[in-house]
Amino acid sequence: MHFSNDLQYFTKFNNTLTMMTIVFNKYHGSGNDFIIIDNRNGLINPDDSEIINKLCDRRFGIGADGLIFISGSSQYDFEMKYFNSDGFEGSMCGNGGRCSADFAIRTGIAGRQPAFKAIDGVHKAISEDGIIRLQMNDVNEPRKIKGNYSINTGSPHCIVFHKDIDKLDVNSEGKKIRWSADYAPEGTNVNFVQIVEKGIYVRTFERGVEEETFSCGTGVTASAIASVFAGQIDTIPVNVMTKGGNLSVSFKVSGKSISEIWLSGPATFVFEGKIEV
Repeated sequence: MHFSNDLQYFTKFNNTLTMMTIVFNKYHGSGNDFIIIDNRNGLINPDDSEIINKLCDRRFGIGADGLIFISGSSQYDFEMKYFNSDGFEGSMCGNGGRCSADFAIRTGIAGRQPAFKAIDGVHKAISEDGIIRLQMNDVNEPRKIKGNYSINTGSPHCIVFHKDIDKLDVNSEGKKIRWSADYAPEGTNVNFVQIVEKGIYVRTFERGVEEETFSCGTGVTASAIASVFAGQIDTIPVNVMTKGGNLSVSFKVSGKSISEIWLSGPATFVFEGKIEV
């Protein structure tokens, strides 16, 4: 029988059923929650969407918006593989990236300024005074589709400005846009943005989760950038309020190019546990 610090395999000789015990960490970034598993030894098959979906189930599993495998990398501190709660690999996750960086720092996988590979490229992170800052990849000026802003910050986002987003049915309204022909065939994430004192307030409908989440890092980033381009906000960094907490987005604008994008906020370790699957 093989043992590691993170995974233990054992066999039950009952109808030749093989069970697996997984050690996991639960994290959240401003209420956007994740299961993080150290899979650098490659013992878990990341293509097993059924297991990922079950682990993310809030009634029959651990419960999370998504699951992250920390994989080995020959060039960087680690590779982050992010999966939505539907069990399938997702596009870039900003809060997941911040939580992955904190996990790597806390467990000794990386130092206080890790660099890691994600689905959209390489990201750097900095841990300072309880805040994890994540450098996002450069993006282009937001497009307009039927009056709403559209921008890809590692994940595609639609930004809808509204005067009172607490009165919105975010799941119903978000679903309409997420599946609309304008964003076919992959669909989009949908952010409803309200201008508030000293910043913006954002509520996000996430594809792959298929409902509102308490926060979305790439969505917050897209919303902050769109708010500046729309002339709704004139100060950078942009302070962002979400249902799960506060974040900050800084960036530089040069013509139609947005660079030096940093998403900042807390990444919170909740607990460590074990589960049999």
